[in-house]
Amino acid sequence: MTDAPEPPVFSEPWHAQVFALTVHLHDRGAFAWPDWTARFGATLARHGLSESLDGGDDYFNAWLDTLESVLAERQMAEAALVQQMRDAWEAAYLRTPHGEPVRLD
Repeated sequence: MTDAPEPPVFSEPWHAQVFALTVHLHDRGAFAWPDWTARFGATLARHGLSESLDGGDDYFNAWLDTLESVLAERQMAEAALVQQMRDAWEAAYLRTPHGEPVRLD
């Protein structure tokens, strides 16, 4: 008898990427983990008022929201540049045929 393959830990590649980036920034001393968990908990509470927070996009959108606010607060990323990058990714996503990798110009 063979065991069924383990399901992926992250349902989307970007979930894994934003998680890994957060851990990397913590490891580099950008913030303390207790501070991160308190901030993320507050974001989850805010987001949970209108979303189910089932561990998918809703959960990782809250994660990303927290990360962006921490980076802006610590002046590690300018809000305008973050928005510009977000807009560029959205435009790239919208012009990418289904099943193809999304690439920035």
